[in-house]
Amino acid sequence: MESEINFMDAIDLLEWQLELGVTETIGNQEVNRYLEVKPKSEKITKDNVTSSAKQVTPEPTLVASSMASAANSLDDLVQAISSFEYCDLKKGARNLVFSDGSPCAKVMIIGEVPDLEEDMVGKPFVGAAGQLLDKMFNAIGYGRSLSDTALYLTNVVPWRTPQNRSLTDDEMEVLKPFLVRHIQLVQPKFLIVMGNTPIQILLNESRITKLRGTWKTFSGIPTLPMLHPSYLLRNPSAKKETWEDLKMLKVRLGEDL
Repeated sequence: MESEINFMDAIDLLEWQLELGVTETIGNQEVNRYLEVKPKSEKITKDNVTSSAKQVTPEPTLVASSMASAANSLDDLVQAISSFEYCDLKKGARNLVFSDGSPCAKVMIIGEVPDLEEDMVGKPFVGAAGQLLDKMFNAIGYGRSLSDTALYLTNVVPWRTPQNRSLTDDEMEVLKPFLVRHIQLVQPKFLIVMGNTPIQILLNESRITKLRGTWKTFSGIPTLPMLHPSYLLRNPSAKKETWEDLKMLKVRLGEDL
C-alpha cells in the first residue's frame, strides 16, 4: 500500500519536478522516449488508403464501354454481355436475347426490350410480332433466312425487364455501349429502329408515331424509324403507314417494287 504524502510535501515534490523541466503528467508508468514509435498519423493514413481501396467500385458504364470495345467479333460481344455483372436485368432473365438472321445483311433491325416469348426462346422478334415482321419484309423481298436480301435482327437490350416494364435511364446508359458495338461489328448499310426505346437511345427522340417515316442518321448509317410489329397488332390501322415506310426502304435500297 502506498504511503500517504502530506500537502506540504506534495507541493515541494511538484515544485522540484517543475525545476527539472516536467511540463505534463502522463501516467504512473515510466515512458522510454528513445524507443522508435510510428506516428499515429502515418498509421491512420495507411488505414484510410486501405479502407478507400476496399470501398471503390467500378463505374458500370465505363466497364460496359471497355468490355464492348474489346469485342472484335459477334462471338466476343456475346461473351462480353454474358459476363457483364453490373445490370440487375440479367438476374431476372431466362435467356440472353442476342440476334437472329444474317450478320452479313444490308439491313439491321433493332427492336424493343425482349418480351416474355423472346426471353424464353432467346431470339428477337418471335411469336405473333415476329410472324408479322416476317410478312412485312417478305412483301418487299426481304427475310431473316434469305441470302442476298437477308435481314439481321436484334433488340435494344439483351435482357427482358421484370413485368415488361420500361427501361430506366441508368439501364439505357449502361447497356448502350453493347448496342453501339453490335452495330459497329455488323456494319449494316441501313438501320431500322422499331419502337420508342431504340429511337430514345440511338436518336435521342421519344415519339415513334411522330418520327416514323423520316430518314435519320446514326453513326453515319441511314436510319429509318418504324412502328414495332407489336404496336401494329394493337393498332391494325397503322399498317398503312408501315407499308409506306417499307416502300421508302426498298426505294432507298435501289430496288423497284
